[in-house]
Amino acid sequence: MDGNKVKGLSSGVNQRGVRNYNERLLLSMFMRHGPMPGSDLARMAGLSPQTVSVILRKLEKDGLLARGAPQRGKVGKPSIPMDLSPEGVFAFGLKIGRRSAELLLLNFKGDVIKQVHLSYPYPLPETVFGFLEDGIDQLMEEMSAAQQSRICGIGVASPFELWKWHDLSGPAVEDFSSWKDTRFAEEVAKFSTLPIFVCNDATAACRAEHLYGLGKEYRDYAYFYIGSFIGGGVVLNHTVFEGNQGNAGALGSLRSTGPLGESRQLIDVASLHLLEGRLVEVGLDPKRLWQMPQDWNDLTRYVDPWIGETAQELAKAALSICSVIDFEAILIDGAFPDSVRAELVERVRRYLVTQDTRGLLTPRIEAGDIGFNARAIGAASGPIFSQYFLNTNAGLSSV
Repeated sequence: MDGNKVKGLSSGVNQRGVRNYNERLLLSMFMRHGPMPGSDLARMAGLSPQTVSVILRKLEKDGLLARGAPQRGKVGKPSIPMDLSPEGVFAFGLKIGRRSAELLLLNFKGDVIKQVHLSYPYPLPETVFGFLEDGIDQLMEEMSAAQQSRICGIGVASPFELWKWHDLSGPAVEDFSSWKDTRFAEEVAKFSTLPIFVCNDATAACRAEHLYGLGKEYRDYAYFYIGSFIGGGVVLNHTVFEGNQGNAGALGSLRSTGPLGESRQLIDVASLHLLEGRLVEVGLDPKRLWQMPQDWNDLTRYVDPWIGETAQELAKAALSICSVIDFEAILIDGAFPDSVRAELVERVRRYLVTQDTRGLLTPRIEAGDIGFNARAIGAASGPIFSQYFLNTNAGLSSV
């Protein structure tokens, strides 16, 4: 596929009663393709120019679209491109991580307006929700009343079964296990009336890549995000596929093999907590991995072996995934510097050449674009996507 070509979305329909679908379709096309005039939209969506014109006027009136500068130089009247309005919609995104939490404010075009950070030894509910409450107030301080009225929700990106992945002992174990009975919506309702959208953290990262990164170029692909623990996501038919219970793309649970031939999961052999452990063993502070801006140049002697081992595992995992669905590409991203990501992707490509690919279509291996903030950005995009963009896996639901 031509890397410069962005693949189109599904066609629209003209029947009365499905206007919401067509509105979502056009908004999704602006997200994927950027600004364009109504005539181009009509042609690409398979809608009549009149239908598109009516929808665009409504969306502009609602404040969701903004007019661009007239495009001159062609025969006839200058065309006026439309685009998503940065002021059209806002959302908060919270990422709950092993060592830190991030809270940011995202606008309709995917730009991070402001962000706050919290570090901790391990996350506890009272700590995280206190940070969320205070952080929302802090992020809203400079927003006008009109802007605040356009906040559409709070997205939360959390690891699946958060209470199971701690490595604590003593009283801390009981404190941490309280996550099992925590209901996010109930906790947030104590200080906010905004709707809340909770999803797996790696799925959230995948959504960020799909909406704002390289994922726009592919119809179907699998995605790895490497944080303290590796996770993943699946995109089918231009939409992040969350599955029946929201746990599709749990790629960290793929089977692998340990040094003694024992059965392991990918999360045990291709995650950043392994690199953390190595730094601890040699007396180095693992917090250096998470400091911003990230700079791992003086850790090369420990990072390089980790990249090599992780690349081998990702190469095997990529082929396992493609034996189920013939994905166009495998995208790899993570909470590490760009240079580490680039080297990891290059080594996965090299290892893939040595694998047994009989019966398989070898996928492209590409680097993701979003990086450290992918989970928080993906969390914030949850409320926006569910309310304004088209889920092409859902098709036409009730109208």
